[in-house]
Amino acid sequence: MMPAIPAEKSPVLAEPFKAPESKALSTTAGVHLNNEGAFVADRTSDAGVAVQAEGSVNAKGTFKAEEASTTPAINEQNVAHRFSKAAVKYNSIASIQRVIAEQALANLPKALQGEALDIGCGTGIHTQALVKKGATATGVDIAKGMLAQARKMYSDPIFVQGSAVDLPFVDSAFSTVFSSMALQWVSDTHLVANEIARVLKRGGVAELAIMVAGSFNELRTARKVAQLSQADTFMPTTSHWLNGFKQSGLDLQRVITKDYIDSHSDIMALLHSVKGVGAGETGQKQPPLTRRDIKKLAMAYSNITGVGSKLPLTYRVSHFRLEKR
Repeated sequence: MMPAIPAEKSPVLAEPFKAPESKALSTTAGVHLNNEGAFVADRTSDAGVAVQAEGSVNAKGTFKAEEASTTPAINEQNVAHRFSKAAVKYNSIASIQRVIAEQALANLPKALQGEALDIGCGTGIHTQALVKKGATATGVDIAKGMLAQARKMYSDPIFVQGSAVDLPFVDSAFSTVFSSMALQWVSDTHLVANEIARVLKRGGVAELAIMVAGSFNELRTARKVAQLSQADTFMPTTSHWLNGFKQSGLDLQRVITKDYIDSHSDIMALLHSVKGVGAGETGQKQPPLTRRDIKKLAMAYSNITGVGSKLPLTYRVSHFRLEKR
């Protein structure tokens, strides 16, 4: 079966993708300012590569449970809209995301065979990396804007619109499933795990890099110190994902959780980086930050991270290796 051919001719592709109707409350992308303090400058951050091991499965195969959190509905249409808006500038902004994806790709064998799927492929840069490893690669993403950029940049992979909770492919279509920094934007870990298990062939492997709860801790703490409302950016915990994979029947081969630390020259660059890569609120709409709020947030951030230093922002990522037996 060849996923890298047009949808109407491919036995791998199932029904055409239709964006699901969401019952979640509408939301806006990231942190933004009102007319009195709007920011429009396109500013990029300095990529930090500091990596710290945070945890892994112990000898008994168990993982220490993280603090429980509720699971609000995530509006997929808003996620798609947010990332479509970020598509044109995504590659120039998403420096820390590239570092994380490169680690995830390095976790795969140097040479791949058969069909590979990149879930949340974005602009297709990592789908193309799967091609270079020898795979017949397909990228799937919910955001039309991202897919348009991917098709402009790369001709070898096929790019398909679809949701991670309802993949538009037939059963047992892929030998490898890859995903980096995409699956945190879905709220139902069990559905995603079941879909990955469904499209994987027996003996197939999944290599997933997923941002988990504990990310953006500095920003969360600074907002609390500044007495500002918290942005509604929900992310499942590592334990949520482990439970989902276990129930799907996928065998866990390895999980390592790391902190990747990005750094920014000032609070505006930091907020712009979060918004620029589509990593905004996923649930209830938050009020815009005023100019006064920004000043309070900048002062709080400097106080908790060190006055005069660059402002760090932590991305906590779990690297999962799974196999379908």
